[in-house]
Amino acid sequence: MKSENFKIRGGTRLAHNTTPCEPSHPSARKKWLLLFLAGVFSLCACGGENRALDRIKKSGTITAITHNNAHCYYIYQDQHMGFEYDLAKAFADYLGVKLKVKVCKSRHELLPALAKGEGDFVAASMTMLPSRLKQADFSKEYLVVRQMVITNKDNLYIKSIDDLNKKTVHLRGETGCEESLKRLKQNGIDITIRVHHDAPIEKLIKDVAEGKIEITVADANVALLNRRYYPDIRIAFPLDEAPRPHGWAVRKGEKALLAEINAFFDKIKQDGTFDDIYKRYYPYVEKFDHFDIKMFQKRIQRRLPKYEPIIRKASKTYGFDWRLVAALIYQESQFNPLAKSFTGVKGLMQLTLPTAQEMGIENRLDPEQSIMGGVRYLRKLYNRYDKADGLNRLLIALAAYNVGRGHILDAQRLALKMNLDPYKWSSLEKTLPLLRQARYYKNSWFGYCRGTEPVSHVQSVLTYYDILKRQSIEYPIKDHT
Repeated sequence: MKSENFKIRGGTRLAHNTTPCEPSHPSARKKWLLLFLAGVFSLCACGGENRALDRIKKSGTITAITHNNAHCYYIYQDQHMGFEYDLAKAFADYLGVKLKVKVCKSRHELLPALAKGEGDFVAASMTMLPSRLKQADFSKEYLVVRQMVITNKDNLYIKSIDDLNKKTVHLRGETGCEESLKRLKQNGIDITIRVHHDAPIEKLIKDVAEGKIEITVADANVALLNRRYYPDIRIAFPLDEAPRPHGWAVRKGEKALLAEINAFFDKIKQDGTFDDIYKRYYPYVEKFDHFDIKMFQKRIQRRLPKYEPIIRKASKTYGFDWRLVAALIYQESQFNPLAKSFTGVKGLMQLTLPTAQEMGIENRLDPEQSIMGGVRYLRKLYNRYDKADGLNRLLIALAAYNVGRGHILDAQRLALKMNLDPYKWSSLEKTLPLLRQARYYKNSWFGYCRGTEPVSHVQSVLTYYDILKRQSIEYPIKDHT
């Protein structure tokens, strides 16, 4: 708001049937003083609304306050990662500034750090609780999740809220779960609540899986993701009837910054960026097979070490994360170098004879030749899909590795006919399965395709990749730029 909007022009009538105020008159002086103070207050309020955003743009940096865990922010091989971190980085890019990160040791430090000016906004998967709304202003919701009760898979007796009677529920500090459980106590359910202020939710979930504690509560996306790492847990039932919204927090009155955050979320929800980031950290979390995950965990302990040096070498040579390559190999052969398929593919990387010849492989059953040739072929596919961005490019390449470039091309052509983006994996997830149907494949270039298989293939690779990434997380101990 500009200051000229508050100017009082000489001769302007202040009220009906009154003369212009004269400074010498006591009542006039009082009116002038009130008007002056109102103007000053409005100017200050306007300045306060824009103060943070103006400073951010002037300095060229914005500081996100967050928490160190597998969902918000962590470091792997000097790379900053995490669902909230990637969202915050995208927001900084949206503003055209650099991102700094302020890491708090515990969740209860987040909003006080914001109030003290240690950062510009809190990005930490925070539920918009009434107590928090008193301390800060929150953005519109960007994620809505339910809080789920978690028990060991062998504990089949806890099926509903009533079964929590006379039970101890373990929680991490500063969560909405505690308020919900206290309401249940007020309604007559005898629950003992034990809060672990310094324990991350992953630790409590692990303790449930190992039988050290009986019950904990976590957001649904966190619970589903951790079920991959700890397949002996059971996600029993929702704690509340309604899901809870997550938002970013800014200091009270920072309306301009809040408006930018809301506009940013609108944009990334519309253009697909949000979904891309979400799938990067919560890929197909609903997909779960207890036996499959347990078998994978056993085989990465027993079989992977033998091939890990070759996998790392090939991955470094062709520019991939070695854990992704390991996940692909497990999906293809379960680390069995002699694996053969009825389709004629062989070896750790399950290569066809024409592909092996193209990659210069003489013996598909030789582990080193198979891995080096297979990763080289994956890089060739990845390079081919250069019109796709980031994760989409990788997922399309993985699908092509499974089903062939021709069927991917047919799926892309079908996506165009359906007004879908042919370079988005979410589009091909829809069109590939359609190529099983005659009305679609009869007009395609490469004919019938078992299109559900590449979709399932990609989902499985991402699941295994996520589990391997989980085992390699490094945690920061200080603030990072």
